[in-house]
Order: sequence, then structure tokens, then C-alpha cells
Amino acid sequence: MNKNNLFCGSLVRLSVENPEMVLEYLSKWGRDSEYWRLAMDEPAMWYSRRENKEYIEKELLGDRQDQFFFMIRTLEYDRVIGEIGLDGVLWNHGDAWVGISIGEKDCWGQGYGTDAMRVLLRYAFTELNLYRVSLSVFEYNPRAIRSYEKAGFVVEGREREVIFRGGKRWDMIYMGILREEWERLNE
Repeated sequence: MNKNNLFCGSLVRLSVENPEMVLEYLSKWGRDSEYWRLAMDEPAMWYSRRENKEYIEKELLGDRQDQFFFMIRTLEYDRVIGEIGLDGVLWNHGDAWVGISIGEKDCWGQGYGTDAMRVLLRYAFTELNLYRVSLSVFEYNPRAIRSYEKAGFVVEGREREVIFRGGKRWDMIYMGILREEWERLNE
């Protein structure tokens, strides 16, 4: 990991992009039902360009003090491959939720998500002085679970059979990492 650049890892860097570029990527990825089912718990659906733009401007790039949103770019080709962010930051508790998705399928399983998560955790714990970062993941996404475990997250609980996908019920798994756990991993 590149310790001299807070937003740079071994494989990726985090960037802030203009809303039009974010709109293009999130709209493209959102039209892929496999991507949608791995990233969202609501039914797969397409949104109009206007709806996507309103969401991006209000929820992702708005003037909120409880979230931090980044695009993920590869170091090798400076290619945008996904997005990651902290949301619901509770400053008084030092707590936040993280969400990540890799939208470019040819980048799945290549270590980019794990690296991006490590970069974001470094930012969360060293720059924002957070104490804890949490996430939720679908039981049917073992690739993501492995990635989160590599970044230091541990399973803290599950909501049984809350998701219905592909004719089967699945658990929602809750994972978290504390600053002291992260520090031990990065000594």
C-alpha cells in the first residue's frame, strides 16, 4: 500500500469525479442485473437518466457531512472500475457504514475491491478518526465476504432469510472492523 498517498493502494486509487462522469458509470453498471443483485437488496430495475442524476446529486455528491463517496480507479490504466463510500457517519460514536461495488465484471476477483477497501479503511481510521466501520453483505456473495475478511472485517451477526433471490431465501450478514483490529493488521 502506498503510505505516502492517502487515497492510493497497491492496485487502485480513490478519486472524486464530476457528476456527469459518475452518472455515466453508475447508469451503465445499474443496467446489469447481476451487478444490481450483488450490490442492492431491492428488485433489479432501471432508472431514467434524470432519476439517476437526481440520486447522484442529492445522495452521493450532495452537501452531507455524514458521507464520503469515491470512484475506484486502477493504478495500471487509470480506469474507473467501481465505487466505494462511507455513509451514515455518526461522529459522536466514531461509527460509519461502508459500501463498495466493482462495476466492471472483468475486474471481479482480481483484488481491486480488497485493495480499495483497505485504502478506505486507512482513510476512515487515520484521517476521519473513526473507531468502527460496518457493512452488510448477502450470503450468496462469497467473493465479497472473502474480500471483506481479507481487509480485516469479522462477521458480527446475521439476519436470517431476509433476502429472496433465485427462488431461495438468503441471510444478510453483518460485518465490522474496529480501529484497533485495523491497526494490528497494519503494523
